[in-house]
Amino acid sequence: QVQLVESGGGLVQAGGSLRLSCSASGRTFSSNAMGWFRQAPGKEREFVAAIKGGSAYYADSVKGRFTISRDNAKNAVYLQMNSLEPEDTAVYYCAADGRSYYTGTSYYYTRPYAYDYWGQGTQVTVSS
Repeated sequence: QVQLVESGGGLVQAGGSLRLSCSASGRTFSSNAMGWFRQAPGKEREFVAAIKGGSAYYADSVKGRFTISRDNAKNAVYLQMNSLEPEDTAVYYCAADGRSYYTGTSYYYTRPYAYDYWGQGTQVTVSS
């Protein structure tokens, strides 16, 4: 059974930093795309960042502030979040594409339908 478990969320002041972790179990995702999405209260789930091979993709709202990385030996993906803003407050979800052989466009990886597995989410709250 595949599981994605996020950790590292919490409460931080504006301008601060957090590092989210997503640990995968049940199968290896080293060749698969993995991503981060977020959902604020009353809003739709939105793309944050994704990584596939040597390529990383970011939402315009987080470019220059967030960095996605992965450790294939640990079957994990990370999201370093710097210069956090109150608008970043949301539940953050880790996601993984089930297909290691497929490489999509940058736009494809911003879509929730690109991912087959999802974590339960971790809350990030940024106070002003």
